[in-house]
Amino acid sequence: MKPPIFIIIMLTVISGTMIVMTASHWLMVWIGFEMNLLAIIPILMKKYNPRATEAATKYFLTQATASMLLMMGIIINLLHSEQWTVSKDLNPMASIVMTTALAMKLGLAPFHFWVPEVTQGISMSSGLILLTWQKIAPLSILYQISPTINPNLLLTMATMSVMIGGWGGLNQTQLRKIMAYSSIAHMGWMAAIMMYSPTMMILNLTIYIIMTLTTFMLFMYNSTTTTSSLSQTWNKTPLITSFILVLMMSLGGLPPLSGFIPKWMIIQELTKNEMIMMPTLLAMTALLNLYFYMRLTYTTALTMFPSNNCMKMKWRFERTKKTILLPPLIVMSTMLLPLTPMLFILD
Repeated sequence: MKPPIFIIIMLTVISGTMIVMTASHWLMVWIGFEMNLLAIIPILMKKYNPRATEAATKYFLTQATASMLLMMGIIINLLHSEQWTVSKDLNPMASIVMTTALAMKLGLAPFHFWVPEVTQGISMSSGLILLTWQKIAPLSILYQISPTINPNLLLTMATMSVMIGGWGGLNQTQLRKIMAYSSIAHMGWMAAIMMYSPTMMILNLTIYIIMTLTTFMLFMYNSTTTTSSLSQTWNKTPLITSFILVLMMSLGGLPPLSGFIPKWMIIQELTKNEMIMMPTLLAMTALLNLYFYMRLTYTTALTMFPSNNCMKMKWRFERTKKTILLPPLIVMSTMLLPLTPMLFILD
């Protein structure tokens, strides 16, 4: 794709999301989603091959169905309230239809089937946009309608997402699919806290985006897409490999690292609201995620790839990929825990 065309398409994707986030009129929200959807398709098909075409088609059909449901919810709300304002309380039926549509856009269970398939079919850089930027617009609408969402519906979808995000990733060898299941699980955590503290959902989203961005950039730097190719990185780039190790621990939510912040705060908030079973279930299913992150850590940093020659290190070539953003991203993905008291005050 030529740079001017790519810039125009990216600007359309960004402006579509911005319109959704800032609009106070339901029709403008819908138009923002459509702009975003139509502009993201060529980005998904950047590397033109049959798999990318299939992935883009699956994504388009799912998102178009979700947009249709969203419009249906908007019309139901219009018939009952006779107004288009986003800030007004929704009709219960409209709220259920809109929540379902936004869950489909986000890839929350049981509408999660497209996420691993689409992520696996596209390039790493497109997958990065799909799993980070594309989550912002639907979550911003869920944030705005959170007071009128049906709690049983959202908490059921959240629990299913965390469980499927854990179970689905266990048997995977493809890094993009592992990141897709990780995304489903993180969306589940965000949906679980949405009813009780929408601000905490934004914190969780921010940390999730930082960690996913760093992980994808490290994978792109190493040009790895499978766990077996990841096991060869110890010979090439030992330092980067050890960063991947720490980052996987952070994604799993282990205590001294940044990934522990949202899990800690969400479990604490749910417990405050006299919910015991929900945080217990979330914490137990988080162990499944931790298992497949640990497996990645093992293949990456704790095994030495068998080499025929006597040299343990491969010949070093000059790296052509720029890593300007990697150092600050790695720091943010691992060392934000001391800021937690300040975050509690903000909440």
